[in-house]
Amino acid sequence: MSEQEQQKSAAAPAAEPSSQQIDAVTNQMQDVVLDSEGNPLSKKALKKLEKEREKEKKKQERLEREATERAAREAAEGDCAADKYGKAEINMSKTQTNTKWTEIKNLSTAMAGQTVNIQARVQNSRPTGNKMCFLVLREGTATVQGLVDANRENIISKKMVKYANSIPSESIVSITAEVTVPKEPVKSCTIGNVELTVNSLFVISEVTTVLPFSIEDASRSEEDYEKDPTLNKVLLDTRLNSRVVDLRTITNNAIFKIQAAVGLLFREYLTNQNFTEIHSPKIIGAASEGGSNVFQISYFKRSAYLAQSPQLYKQACIAADFGRVYEIGPVFRAENANTYRHLTEYVGLDLECSFREHYHEVMYMIGGMFLYIFKNLESRWAHELEIIRQQYPSEPVRIDDKPLCLEFKDAIALLRKHGEEIGDLDDFSTPQERRLGELVKMEYGADFYMLDKFPLGIRPFYTMPDPNNPDYSNSYDFFLRGEEIMSGAQRIHDPALLTERIKAQEIDPATLADYIKGFEYGCPPHAGGGIGLERVVMFFLGIHNIRNVSLFPRDPKRVEP
Repeated sequence: MSEQEQQKSAAAPAAEPSSQQIDAVTNQMQDVVLDSEGNPLSKKALKKLEKEREKEKKKQERLEREATERAAREAAEGDCAADKYGKAEINMSKTQTNTKWTEIKNLSTAMAGQTVNIQARVQNSRPTGNKMCFLVLREGTATVQGLVDANRENIISKKMVKYANSIPSESIVSITAEVTVPKEPVKSCTIGNVELTVNSLFVISEVTTVLPFSIEDASRSEEDYEKDPTLNKVLLDTRLNSRVVDLRTITNNAIFKIQAAVGLLFREYLTNQNFTEIHSPKIIGAASEGGSNVFQISYFKRSAYLAQSPQLYKQACIAADFGRVYEIGPVFRAENANTYRHLTEYVGLDLECSFREHYHEVMYMIGGMFLYIFKNLESRWAHELEIIRQQYPSEPVRIDDKPLCLEFKDAIALLRKHGEEIGDLDDFSTPQERRLGELVKMEYGADFYMLDKFPLGIRPFYTMPDPNNPDYSNSYDFFLRGEEIMSGAQRIHDPALLTERIKAQEIDPATLADYIKGFEYGCPPHAGGGIGLERVVMFFLGIHNIRNVSLFPRDPKRVEP
């Protein structure tokens, strides 16, 4: 080869490897096993690794073989309970039977040996081996333990036990069971002296998503968390964001039974006192209480307001000769107060009553109404109170046969006596209000009391001035455990004096022309009050945040769910 050809050959690029050569090298590299430092394993290490892989392979083959054999045995054995459990068809009201249903709260030892039909939620399940599964069944404020037991040959199968344990917590089931008496009471359930031995079990509504928190965690008391700080604590915002689940706890169920009871007793007492229930509008043309804490809304081509109270309409009914009226309905307050006791929407219990000689006729009647409510809650709703007090411990309200009444001046003197600085005509701050409650309980032994003769300057425009001292008024507040639950007064029924007081509070009388006109037609002297339902329930139960006793609370930061 000439020198020129050699140079040309040297300059030519080397031939690229074929795809077969690349695959061969790749396969060789894949077979190389590296240690933790990235170096190839020695022959001895490779041999050990191969033995371990072979061992694992045989283990997996054995497990698969055992699973196959077990499935074959179960298939051969059959399922003696195949028609006694499963997921029921969607209830579309297709048929109606004469099945007799029993509520969990009504179970008792007197029913031992009886077969009952129950629909309830599965709060949780706990298997014991593959032959037994315990269920906590919940309905309203009552829980009971159920037992699915495959030791009952030819009645309950292992498959049924397995199915029971697989039911998602909070699913609703329909069961048929025999009532039995356990050897020892079941302390984890409210109905602990009986147990349900399950004969059939069908899921009628299955939980299909992850719960935001467990019912057990949402049912714990502060004492539980103090004893065991590792427990999951469900925060208030988490509860309220998933209120539907939160309301399922037996405590919350009981709280809203108490709330309903307060409304019932309010109606019961006033109906017996010849009151008429009314329903006033909540969209109004002028602020019912004056001031700026009112929600303004667009009402077609003009503005309107959400009622701060039914005050004007209660009085209109008195002017219309209804004599005695009450109402239970929503109240709206545009107060930007993010406190433990304020809501922007709450349930008002309002009443108004004409009197013959003195507004104290009405004030003491209302005091008697509260005593009636408190006493009946303790006697007629003892079961619910027992449940609530397990999670929110409190003592029963201390009351006498006659409500305690103090004057505002007495309260100021009592506060000053114990070091509080407050002016004669100053309204109480929240800490002073609570401090006054402590002092009243210490001096008089009462959790509930009435405070009369408030300064005129801190009351609404329709409040009647005190005829003996123009700085004060014929007005009163009621307190429970040191916190206000009701505000009331004698109302001004004279149109001239009413107009004067409206102007004194810098309100344009023209905006209240219809209200004033009602008194120009003649109106009897009258008094009344407005009560916050949630506050009554909150303080009666000793619960420390009003949102816990409001079904779906509304405050400056919350308008959902």
